[in-house]
Amino acid sequence: ALAMVTINPARQLRIEGQTGSLAVGKDADVVVWNGDPLSVYSSVDYTFVDGEQVFSREADQGLTISEIVGLLGSGPPAGSGSASPPPQAASTRPATTSASIVRFMVLAPPGSVRRSHGPRSYITRVAANTSITVRNVWKVFGTKPTEAIQQASEGATRSQILKDTGCTVGVRDVSFDVKKGETFVVMGLSGSGKSTLIRGISRLSDITQGTVLIDDEDVTAMDDAAMRDLRRRKLSMVFQHFGLFPHRRVIDNAAYGLEVQGMPKNKRHRRALEVLEIVGLHGFEYHFPQQLSGGMQQRVGLARALAVDPEIMFFDEPFSALDPLIRRDMQDELIRLQKEMQRTIVFITHDFAEAIKLGDRIAIMKDGAFDQVGTAAELITKPATDYVREFTKDIPKVKVLTAADVMHDIAEPGWRTVTSSDLIETLVPLLLDDPRPLTVIDESGQEVGSVDRAAVSGMLGVEA
Repeated sequence: ALAMVTINPARQLRIEGQTGSLAVGKDADVVVWNGDPLSVYSSVDYTFVDGEQVFSREADQGLTISEIVGLLGSGPPAGSGSASPPPQAASTRPATTSASIVRFMVLAPPGSVRRSHGPRSYITRVAANTSITVRNVWKVFGTKPTEAIQQASEGATRSQILKDTGCTVGVRDVSFDVKKGETFVVMGLSGSGKSTLIRGISRLSDITQGTVLIDDEDVTAMDDAAMRDLRRRKLSMVFQHFGLFPHRRVIDNAAYGLEVQGMPKNKRHRRALEVLEIVGLHGFEYHFPQQLSGGMQQRVGLARALAVDPEIMFFDEPFSALDPLIRRDMQDELIRLQKEMQRTIVFITHDFAEAIKLGDRIAIMKDGAFDQVGTAAELITKPATDYVREFTKDIPKVKVLTAADVMHDIAEPGWRTVTSSDLIETLVPLLLDDPRPLTVIDESGQEVGSVDRAAVSGMLGVEA
């Protein structure tokens, strides 16, 4: 059976959620778990420390246990036979560097662990600037998840899996990373699995299979108490439906998360007043929700999320129910707040224009899986599938792409300059007025490239 193993600096060994004793055998490529030998099945892709690749190995070459222990730096020495501490030791483990978790695949004795579908063999250290790591996440609704995942891995469609097993595959083998301070947008139509995914990442519902790390903490292995603590310390969520208490005034709705944390009333009200002013609700603190417009109610929801000072924020189509003008105002408000506060954001939407406006990177989701992940410019200029191409074909490129997206090396110095972030729509009049190339400069004023008529025309698909 294939199984996922996790070792952390506290020397814990977990196999598919089960905890056992760890010992390294006489041979470097054998580790003993609860008396059973486990041989490394395969490994590795890349290892990152502080964002730099320090180790790589072709997947079919394998990786020995001693090499794994060497990469950890704090694992048990070869031949020590030392057992790992119980799970509760995780809360008292010593402070570590940015790389704190190593995972790899093993071949285990039949029946000793539950089967893990697909040879997802890798060892990885989470880079210093990574806030959320999602690996091979599945969510299956139904009573036969093992059969459903097996069929899906073999290429069966959702409808065929439903017919054969009675199960619905909500999320299908999804993997991605979100950097600290990044706005990562998941865009898909109704039924694509995007809301199911964000609920799984935040553990509002349990995933069927896979791994989710938040700041190196494995949320899929947390018990309810640990998960509640994580939510109180680091996470906030804003939903499409505001979820405000109608019998509580705005200030008490905004302070609700702090009330749950046990903060005294005067302190939580002081904090609520601060965030209500940030979201533009100064003067409405003592109104009731029904006295506010839809956009203002959503601002209360946003204030409630911000009040607990979260590191990570999940937005599940928060502006979908708002009128177009109010929706645009809320998008602008979120952009402004993100510039000031630099939170890590996962944002769910079915609107590609909204995804382009808000996202640093965008994932296009279809039938529970990601079709493509990239920046708006990458999706528009290099769509990976016909599905992505359908979404992007009507997007006005001149309003999305910038000089940085079409520039080339400087052939000759130009007397006119534009910044790398200038939209193409601002460059077109300049090039029509004078055919000579434009010199592109970065934020520091350094020349980084050149844009001419041919580059812009090629991007737009018209003759220069």
